[in-house]
Amino acid sequence: MAYKDLREFISFLEQKGLLKRIKTEVSAELEITEITDRVVKSGGPALLFENVKGYDMPVVTNLMGTMERMELALGVNSLDDIGKEIMSFMELPEVKGGLMDKLKAIPKLAQLASFMPKRVKDGPVKEVIVKDKDVDLTKFPILKCWPQDGGRFITLPLVFTVDPKTKKRNVGMYRMQVFNATQTGMHWHIHKQGRAHMDSIKPDRLEVAVALGGDPAIIYSATAPLPPGMDEMILAGFLRKQSVEMVKCETVDIEVPANAEIVLEGYVDPNDMRLEGPFGDHTGYYSLEDHYPVFNVTCITHRKDAIYPATIVGRPIQEDYFMGKATERIFLPLIKMQLPEIVDLNMPPEGTFHNCVIVSIKKRYPGQAKKVMCALWGMGLMSLVKLIIVVDEYVNVQNFSEVMFFVFNNVDPKRDVMMVEGPLDALDHSSPLPHYGSKMGIDATKKWPEEGHKRKWPDVIEMTEDIKKLVDKKWQQYGL
Repeated sequence: MAYKDLREFISFLEQKGLLKRIKTEVSAELEITEITDRVVKSGGPALLFENVKGYDMPVVTNLMGTMERMELALGVNSLDDIGKEIMSFMELPEVKGGLMDKLKAIPKLAQLASFMPKRVKDGPVKEVIVKDKDVDLTKFPILKCWPQDGGRFITLPLVFTVDPKTKKRNVGMYRMQVFNATQTGMHWHIHKQGRAHMDSIKPDRLEVAVALGGDPAIIYSATAPLPPGMDEMILAGFLRKQSVEMVKCETVDIEVPANAEIVLEGYVDPNDMRLEGPFGDHTGYYSLEDHYPVFNVTCITHRKDAIYPATIVGRPIQEDYFMGKATERIFLPLIKMQLPEIVDLNMPPEGTFHNCVIVSIKKRYPGQAKKVMCALWGMGLMSLVKLIIVVDEYVNVQNFSEVMFFVFNNVDPKRDVMMVEGPLDALDHSSPLPHYGSKMGIDATKKWPEEGHKRKWPDVIEMTEDIKKLVDKKWQQYGL
């Protein structure tokens, strides 16, 4: 289903008993984080803090902090359904084919057209417009999340930029440290598209707009690992089965969701880099101080009764795990299209997305596990994965204990561990150099004679199916 905006999703969750209103006064400095951290780790509800000390604006957190709410956010019974639907569009018949092919394509092509963003003249986010000297970020209940954080950070921003050459839009989610009333950091890693836009326009300024709030499909789409040049707002339209209404900003030539809660307009000067951080990050560690571009805010528009959305990142499990799990399930069919031997894939929370990927394969020839490792390291942001574990097709990669059983038993380290070097995530603190270091692939599949294993490989202990069924049938009789 399509939620019109953030507040419609909040209302929907409340009706289902999946959101709790907190009326007790709370502080935006550390207290909201501690409450949210406890709630998300216990599988609790979304939280709407109505009484934030020093502010007249509520704060909402943990919107998608369970698998159930993640599925409700994207309007599906199972996240796997989205990947299957994407594949149905990938299999569209050639429009240049015969008459029957064209007729078959029309319904899906028409549906695709309905997902395209739609420009509107005005929207709720324009109810209040503040420019120039009246701009003041300190009026918003921006959180300080962890004790050693360098300051208050905007944690759920949808950062809109336009490629200076192609004029194609990009939307990403990058933390923003508030430096003062009109300036924030822009945490653009060297691998990110927003950073590429800035680098390509040097020494000129790059216009930027930051939307806070929006329906959950828009929020999720900003985190999706789309290829450069592919519009995240089209993905959002696909997910919500309805166009995203976009409105032009007041002071920059960028369109933003008309139903957002708050929009910050301004620019990044590539020559103005400032020390940003530390920040308690999704790795469970503080990411250290470093120099990042400064975002200068020249205009703020917002609803009269705006809700400030935030997410808490830190030691897993946090809300971002469920957003990452959505990415895993949605994009798995596209990965399998390039690597058809893959059966399933898991990015466990302990790996914090970029540290570990577990994949099962239908093995048909010697060395195939290592081929899959190399292929995955060549796919977009998969290039940043530090550890890839490959198991056989009958291993449930979603069961971490089962995976470790086969890793600990099937691996000969000299033969089955592959070490390579390449790019790493900017948040990896263990590598000797920033952004670059070693990666490891572990082949935990059954080894073949062609792979140098001349000994007989034993069978895994498993009871026969007839005895399993017999015991199932008689279980109540045992009195257990």
